[in-house]
Amino acid sequence: MRNKARLRFLILLLVALHIPVVFAGFVAPYDAKEQDRSRPYSCPTHLHFVDSSGFRFRPFIYAPVCDFDGCREDRTRPYPVHFFVTGSSYSILAVLNWDRHLFGVEAPARIALLGTDAFGRDEFSRLLFGGQLSLAAGLLATLITLILAAIIGTLAGFYGGWIDETLMGISELFLSLPWLYFLIGVRAFLPLHVSPAGTFLLLIGVIGLIGWARPARLVRGIVLSVRTRNYVFAARGFGGSDIYLLRRHILPETFGVLLTQAALLVPLYITAEATLSFFGLGMSEPVPSWGNMLATLQHYNVLVSYGWLLAPAGALVVTSVIYGLLADALHSRRS
Repeated sequence: MRNKARLRFLILLLVALHIPVVFAGFVAPYDAKEQDRSRPYSCPTHLHFVDSSGFRFRPFIYAPVCDFDGCREDRTRPYPVHFFVTGSSYSILAVLNWDRHLFGVEAPARIALLGTDAFGRDEFSRLLFGGQLSLAAGLLATLITLILAAIIGTLAGFYGGWIDETLMGISELFLSLPWLYFLIGVRAFLPLHVSPAGTFLLLIGVIGLIGWARPARLVRGIVLSVRTRNYVFAARGFGGSDIYLLRRHILPETFGVLLTQAALLVPLYITAEATLSFFGLGMSEPVPSWGNMLATLQHYNVLVSYGWLLAPAGALVVTSVIYGLLADALHSRRS
């Protein structure tokens, strides 16, 4: 019972993590590409509830003033935070166009909960929009991997013989490759100058096609075990076809291990996309992803001076930890 409650809690955490990313256009106060060159590397904006007159129910901010001595707040004028404000237009799930945002402040002030980057772009907005690409890349690449793993592992385990030997031989080759270096090498070999949509599809394809070997071997092991059980022999004796046996008795037994592998592979593939983008082989500016947002930290002075730009790394760590705990909970439920 405790494991079931833990599983539900982790699923709720993942939902809470993904919802702001899916609806990034609404939650983010600004467009990810919107620049304000007058506020480069502006420090994070602090929300206030108390001023000289006492407590306020509506949060407010002070405009930051940045100079050679750092950033400070200009307390001469407070700017209240308004909710459901009109701003830049965006699309929700590529279907609905809207211009409402969850919160915002009046010009000339700008609210930057996680500060700004070198071009004055809001880091919080870019974190959410970048999460759309990074999470989508991880989820879709995992889907490709698991479909391949289910097909190859099932064919190898169910039919055996030369089919099993050939497919498992190929999987041994993939398992012996240095995964990260091979991924970087394959991506570097492919065209660099493609559209953002083309780059995204290219990333998904490259990442998804490389990691199928290990889950395929796990699926094969389950299929080898299930196909020798008495109820499978009985179903075959009553005239059950291969398709029927696979659909009714064998494939359902693989769902548990595929779910566990999905929870393990999603953060791995998100990190793979971030690594490629970090080295300039993935999504490129101005389209944000967690990887290319971290690329600016390759400059030592930026890394030590503007710590808020590490926010995408924090998002990667939190996402990986939650998915890892979910994989552990799913494995405990199976065993």
